[in-house]
Amino acid sequence: MKILAFKPKLFSTLKNYSKETFTADLMAGIIVGIVALPLAIAFGIASGVSPEKGIITAIIAGFIISLLGRREAGPKRLSLDCTCQE
Repeated sequence: MKILAFKPKLFSTLKNYSKETFTADLMAGIIVGIVALPLAIAFGIASGVSPEKGIITAIIAGFIISLLGRREAGPKRLSLDCTCQE
């Protein structure tokens, strides 16, 4: 029986991480941040809370996704996960 079968993707990714990969990830992060900021504000307003709470939620969720998730995860995937749950 496996007790700790789950391994975050971060551990296997850092083994082969290069300067080129960091540069590409940094650029992608900046672009995603530019797109995700208005989306987070809109979700906050649509949810009936302040825009700041939408931004805070997006930041916290982004860190959780980046630590535990895959590269395919992002603001669009996060919005689908949040809006499809009851």
